[in-house]
Amino acid sequence: MRKLVATLAAISFSSAALAGVAEVEKRLKERYPSTQINEVRESVIAGLYEVVMGRNIAYTDETGRYVLFGHIFDMQAQKDLTAERLEEINKIDVASLPLEDAIKIVKGDGSRKLYVFSDPDCPFCQRLERETLPKIDNVTIYTFLFPLEGLHPDAKRKAEAIWCAKDRAKAWEAFMREGKMPEEAKCDNPIERNIQLGERLGFNGTPTILLEDGKVIPGFLPAEQLEQRMSGEKR
Repeated sequence: MRKLVATLAAISFSSAALAGVAEVEKRLKERYPSTQINEVRESVIAGLYEVVMGRNIAYTDETGRYVLFGHIFDMQAQKDLTAERLEEINKIDVASLPLEDAIKIVKGDGSRKLYVFSDPDCPFCQRLERETLPKIDNVTIYTFLFPLEGLHPDAKRKAEAIWCAKDRAKAWEAFMREGKMPEEAKCDNPIERNIQLGERLGFNGTPTILLEDGKVIPGFLPAEQLEQRMSGEKR
């Protein structure tokens, strides 16, 4: 009997919580009709609701009047809970990536996968190629040449020359690690498509690394940290 009462109480509490979330979401959409609200759910803090707005997260009370922007930290577990949620909601469907538009490099047995959006004139992309990726083994790396012309006006020309080289993988590594440009060549290339793809995915910096599960890592990482992320270990 006690188990039945406990179960019914849990169901009642869950239903009330869901009703509360639905009501908060309704209020938010009424108050802010021009704001994209994808999801509302209870946060780990009683009375505070998590609101997913596009690629961002905010927090609100049950009235929807007061909104907080920032991160919630679990100090006991030493976790940034907001950062973990942002990783989840901003995952990319890597199965939809046009791999034929990327430079493919296989290391070891190639069993793991990495997807990198990289600019040939980006200093941190060069560091990634020199310091990090040589230390990562048993991986297939798909590099999408993604020149940011606003920052690096000559990057698109270099990306096209590297793609059109006889061995684009060797040309890419030679340029990024040693600064050696291949002979100028013209060919059909995916550079403009890659730029449009990166923009659609919301990437505005390089390097941008995608893990196999679609999680996005913006910026440079040392090899040890990248290995940890690829292994699914907590930061």
